[in-house]
Amino acid sequence: MSALRKLPKLMSHRILSTSSSSSSSAALFISRRGIVTKLFVGGLSFYTTENGLLEAFSKHGQVIEAKVVKDRVSDRPKGFGFVTYASEDEAEKATREMNGKPLDGRVIFVDYARLHNNSGRDIIARGPPEPARGE
Repeated sequence: MSALRKLPKLMSHRILSTSSSSSSSAALFISRRGIVTKLFVGGLSFYTTENGLLEAFSKHGQVIEAKVVKDRVSDRPKGFGFVTYASEDEAEKATREMNGKPLDGRVIFVDYARLHNNSGRDIIARGPPEPARGE
């Protein structure tokens, strides 16, 4: 049991020493188990609800969460969402069975979700404009 507790620390150290982007690789290793069960679903109809997504994907296993991503301002769906399964096997089965199949009149694309790297994209203001030169 003691060896199992030390495993993440040892593996994290190994990843840190062999990778140039150490912090993202370590984070990927540590949270990999949770990511494998979360699926990205693209190409959703704007009329697909979270309940509809849950119902369609629950045929392939125990769905923990079904989320349709909405625009912050208009509160309208963006056309994609995420489905989280209880196990990796169920997520794999759903990926095989649902990818390329129609849902609410649109062909959907299913793949494993990836980490969201928020590398400063939220920065809107970049300071005052440069003064005109030569005038």
